Amino acid sequence: MRMAEIEVRRYAFSNDVVQAIEDEFFVQQLWPVVYILSDGAQKQAYVGETTNTLARFQAHLKHKEKKKLTAVHLVESGKFNKSAALDIEANLIRYMSGDGKYKLLNSNIGIANHNYYQKDELYWSLFERLWNVLIQEGIAEKSLAEISNSDLFKYSPYKALAYDQIASMRRIMEALLDDHTSTILVEGGAGTGKTILATYLFKLLHADPSEFEDHEFGEDHEQILELAKQLKLKYRSPRTALVVPMSSFRATMKKVFTTVKGLKGNMVIGPADLSRNEYDIVLVDEAHRLRQRVNLGSYFKAFDTANARLGFAKESGTELDWVVMQADRKVLFYDSLQSIRPSDVRKEKFDTLKQASNTSTQRLRSQFRVKAGDDYVKFVNDLLRNKLSKEYGRYQPEGYDLKLYEDFGSLFKDIQAKNDQHQLCRLLAGYSWEWVSNKGADHDIEIDGIKVKWNTTNQDWINSAESINEVGCIHTSQGYDLNYTGLVFGHEITYNQALDQIEIIPENYYDKAGKVNVADKDTLKNYILNIYQTMMLRGIHGTYVYACDPKFREYLKQFILLQEKELPYKVIPIDQVKPYENAIPKYDIKVAAGGFSPPQSVDDVEWVQLDNPSWMTRDYFLCQVIGESMNKKVPNGAWCLFKRYSGGSRNGTIVLAQHHSFGDEGFGSGFTLKEYRSTKQQNQESWEHASIELIPYSFDTSFETITLSYSESESFTIIGILDHVL
Repeated sequence: MRMAEIEVRRYAFSNDVVQAIEDEFFVQQLWPVVYILSDGAQKQAYVGETTNTLARFQAHLKHKEKKKLTAVHLVESGKFNKSAALDIEANLIRYMSGDGKYKLLNSNIGIANHNYYQKDELYWSLFERLWNVLIQEGIAEKSLAEISNSDLFKYSPYKALAYDQIASMRRIMEALLDDHTSTILVEGGAGTGKTILATYLFKLLHADPSEFEDHEFGEDHEQILELAKQLKLKYRSPRTALVVPMSSFRATMKKVFTTVKGLKGNMVIGPADLSRNEYDIVLVDEAHRLRQRVNLGSYFKAFDTANARLGFAKESGTELDWVVMQADRKVLFYDSLQSIRPSDVRKEKFDTLKQASNTSTQRLRSQFRVKAGDDYVKFVNDLLRNKLSKEYGRYQPEGYDLKLYEDFGSLFKDIQAKNDQHQLCRLLAGYSWEWVSNKGADHDIEIDGIKVKWNTTNQDWINSAESINEVGCIHTSQGYDLNYTGLVFGHEITYNQALDQIEIIPENYYDKAGKVNVADKDTLKNYILNIYQTMMLRGIHGTYVYACDPKFREYLKQFILLQEKELPYKVIPIDQVKPYENAIPKYDIKVAAGGFSPPQSVDDVEWVQLDNPSWMTRDYFLCQVIGESMNKKVPNGAWCLFKRYSGGSRNGTIVLAQHHSFGDEGFGSGFTLKEYRSTKQQNQESWEHASIELIPYSFDTSFETITLSYSESESFTIIGILDHVL
């Protein structure tokens, strides 16, 4: 099939292929080419690049696995150079692995991210065109965008390692070869590539030595290759396992392993499975989630059985002890800041292991998930640990979309819009709402009048059909990547301005297994902060934040840029205003004083137009509500449509009222927005107000009801009745 600038030719892969291609221009000229060997029946493929196509194909025809493949697609372009060909080859390996149609015979050593002239401007577009042809040819099935969002792609062992990842991998492999080292502790924060290193190493341990043939390696990869060969000599048929403590992420990794040549789903196990077998090498991903005998719920029985089987005392044995006992060599990928429950093995136990003479400790520092990099990671840590001074200002990460919302509905809407554009955008929240929908309730969470459910599945919730309409918790998101995260800080976290510190409200934290048997409030606070820090590091391209607690929201405002709100009205130029036909007045409540009567001239106020024509009448006016006293119904900063009060019952309505004795913060003196209640009494001639109550409706319980006596009510004025929050 011919294409502009690139061409793909298909041949049968047999002993006749050398003769069939020997007259090809690019083959004759020893030009760099890329090729795909495949077999539709076996669903296996091999991707390669070469400048000597004839010699390379002759070698493949003698290979025990590759000679069984039946077709070759030869990719040629006059724009190819050696660097471009290596890059196209690497991209084909990555994306074909993520596509999942074929299991690749390739090694994962040597896949590199080459930089070269016009890589992004020219060669990525060439690769996109090539991929579309491969879909037409039946070699690939999914689009590049779909693959990029898939777990098969994100956690595939076919990844281009960065320089410091290669250095870490080399040190880990050297430690595995050292007879004096039995434990390798790899420490790294969220997004530092721990899972990628785990899958990369696991694939290497199970690679056929013949996979390393017919490939040119750079100096760094040559060192990895040599170490891989030594590991093969030391462990010819190693008994290995990848231990993943969290059941949801374990199910995801099992699926990934089933798509990789040489790996199987049953190589991914839970900690309790260790009690049944001994292993040469065990890799533990998310080792900070290994458990001790605390708050285990239904897992108590299996936990005790495993402890008994291994000879540990019922109360003292932990899953970390099982790893140490059952594996000759163990590699633990660990981050103390992602320990989120009292059931997690205590940091002190890892520290003791770390100090042992037979333990080698490695440290991962570079950020590979979040596009804002290490600077953002430091900001999140400092933000949640009260390490930022008031002079710090609002943080603006380069190339990363971080913003604070004052309206949950806007955040929800924006995350859904991002999901329509990019996929894999989800809402996450702290555990400050009970999970009651599993008992038949229609929702678990209500914020600003919006009702949503917690995740309706614990297994691979991120990729489930309804996840975009639900809210995930730490237990269904830890370990996963998202494109954008919408993060809700719940009612269990607040800010004490007097002490300048973040505080928690334990009674608003509903993860029972997360707080029962917690020794003190500071320990619980540390777990909760770890949860939020972990969730703030899920989003690759952006994190959108909302805080339920007004005090904590004010704290965040100091350091995170506010979302630019889309105004719900259109300002009409004075020369186009037709009062109460195409516009209504918009008042600034802070300066309006007594001026809420219909304006006498067009110049008196600003005139605005709303979408609903029925609101363009003399009955209505618009103003912005400032303050938190009604935030359960009217968010701070909301634009509200009011109907002028002209008499009649007001009980139970939300009113904009004026009186010299009160004033909401932000409104200025004499104005408030509250729910109106009154009691009446009869005098000798008529009924009169005994008292008027103006009732707040806020998440902040410090707001009190305003009570006006009969004498005070004489100067009390209702300006308008709340009609709509726009």
